[in-house]
Amino acid sequence: MNKTEIYIGLNDQTTKTQKHETSLYISILKYVCRSYKVPFSFNLIEGGYLHENGEYTQENTLVLTLIGVEERLIGEIAKDLCTFFHQESVLVATGEVSIYSVKEEKL
Repeated sequence: MNKTEIYIGLNDQTTKTQKHETSLYISILKYVCRSYKVPFSFNLIEGGYLHENGEYTQENTLVLTLIGVEERLIGEIAKDLCTFFHQESVLVATGEVSIYSVKEEKL
Protein backbone atom coordinates (compact mmCIF):
# COMPACT_ATOMS: atom_id res chain seq x y z
CA MET A 1 0.00 0.00 0.00
CA ASN A 2 1.19 3.54 -0.68
CA LYS A 3 2.10 6.06 1.99
CA THR A 4 2.29 9.66 0.83
CA GLU A 5 3.62 12.66 2.67
CA ILE A 6 2.90 16.17 1.41
CA TYR A 7 5.21 18.87 2.79
CA ILE A 8 3.57 22.31 2.84
CA GLY A 9 5.62 25.32 3.93
CA LEU A 10 3.79 28.07 5.77
CA ASN A 11 5.77 31.05 4.49
CA ASP A 12 4.03 32.97 1.71
CA GLN A 13 5.76 32.55 -1.65
CA THR A 14 5.89 36.31 -2.26
CA THR A 15 6.68 37.80 1.15
CA LYS A 16 8.75 34.80 2.39
CA THR A 17 7.07 35.21 5.81
CA GLN A 18 4.26 33.38 7.55
CA LYS A 19 1.19 35.60 7.12
CA HIS A 20 -1.24 33.79 9.45
CA GLU A 21 -1.25 31.87 12.70
CA THR A 22 -0.31 28.20 12.34
CA SER A 23 -3.74 27.20 13.71
CA LEU A 24 -5.41 28.72 10.62
CA TYR A 25 -3.25 26.64 8.27
CA ILE A 26 -4.06 23.52 10.30
CA SER A 27 -7.78 24.29 10.03
CA ILE A 28 -7.47 24.64 6.24
CA LEU A 29 -5.51 21.38 6.02
CA LYS A 30 -8.18 19.52 8.00
CA TYR A 31 -10.96 21.07 5.91
CA VAL A 32 -9.30 19.94 2.66
CA CYS A 33 -8.87 16.38 3.94
CA ARG A 34 -12.46 16.20 5.20
CA SER A 35 -13.70 17.55 1.86
CA TYR A 36 -11.86 14.78 -0.01
CA LYS A 37 -12.98 12.24 2.64
CA VAL A 38 -9.47 10.83 3.08
CA PRO A 39 -7.95 9.41 6.25
CA PHE A 40 -5.01 11.56 7.31
CA SER A 41 -2.60 12.63 9.98
CA PHE A 42 -0.20 15.55 10.11
CA ASN A 43 2.81 16.93 11.94
CA LEU A 44 4.20 20.42 12.34
CA ILE A 45 7.96 20.58 11.73
CA GLU A 46 10.56 23.20 10.90
CA GLY A 47 12.42 23.06 7.63
CA GLY A 48 14.18 24.91 4.88
CA TYR A 49 13.21 25.56 1.27
CA LEU A 50 15.28 26.60 -1.73
CA HIS A 51 13.20 28.84 -4.01
CA GLU A 52 13.43 28.65 -7.79
CA ASN A 53 15.27 32.00 -7.75
CA GLY A 54 17.96 30.54 -5.44
CA GLU A 55 16.76 32.26 -2.27
CA TYR A 56 16.74 30.06 0.85
CA THR A 57 13.96 30.24 3.46
CA GLN A 58 13.51 28.57 6.83
CA GLU A 59 9.90 28.06 7.83
CA ASN A 60 7.28 26.13 9.72
CA THR A 61 6.06 23.22 7.61
CA LEU A 62 3.02 20.93 7.81
CA VAL A 63 3.60 17.31 6.80
CA LEU A 64 0.35 15.67 5.73
CA THR A 65 0.43 11.86 5.77
CA LEU A 66 -2.00 9.87 3.61
CA ILE A 67 -2.07 6.07 3.45
CA GLY A 68 -3.88 4.15 0.73
CA VAL A 69 -5.19 7.26 -1.04
CA GLU A 70 -5.52 7.19 -4.84
CA GLU A 71 -2.75 8.94 -6.76
CA ARG A 72 -5.30 11.12 -8.57
CA LEU A 73 -6.66 12.44 -5.26
CA ILE A 74 -3.17 13.04 -3.92
CA GLY A 75 -2.43 15.29 -6.89
CA GLU A 76 -5.66 17.23 -6.38
CA ILE A 77 -5.06 17.64 -2.65
CA ALA A 78 -1.46 18.78 -3.24
CA LYS A 79 -2.59 21.35 -5.84
CA ASP A 80 -5.31 22.68 -3.53
CA LEU A 81 -2.91 23.04 -0.60
CA CYS A 82 -0.31 24.71 -2.82
CA THR A 83 -2.93 27.24 -3.92
CA PHE A 84 -4.62 27.80 -0.54
CA PHE A 85 -1.28 28.28 1.26
CA HIS A 86 0.10 30.47 -1.58
CA GLN A 87 3.18 28.30 -2.13
CA GLU A 88 5.64 28.15 -5.02
CA SER A 89 5.33 24.35 -4.72
CA VAL A 90 4.66 21.56 -2.25
CA LEU A 91 6.76 18.40 -1.97
CA VAL A 92 5.06 15.01 -2.44
CA ALA A 93 6.93 11.89 -1.26
CA THR A 94 5.38 8.47 -1.91
CA GLY A 95 6.53 4.96 -1.09
CA GLU A 96 5.31 1.45 -0.43
CA VAL A 97 4.60 0.46 3.17
CA SER A 98 3.26 -2.59 4.94
CA ILE A 99 0.33 -1.83 7.21
CA TYR A 100 -1.88 -3.68 9.64
CA SER A 101 -4.41 -2.78 12.32
CA VAL A 102 -4.38 -3.94 15.92
CA LYS A 103 -7.67 -4.20 17.80
CA GLU A 104 -8.40 -4.94 21.42
CA GLU A 105 -10.17 -8.25 21.92
CA LYS A 106 -13.47 -7.99 23.75
CA LEU A 107 -14.09 -10.55 26.46
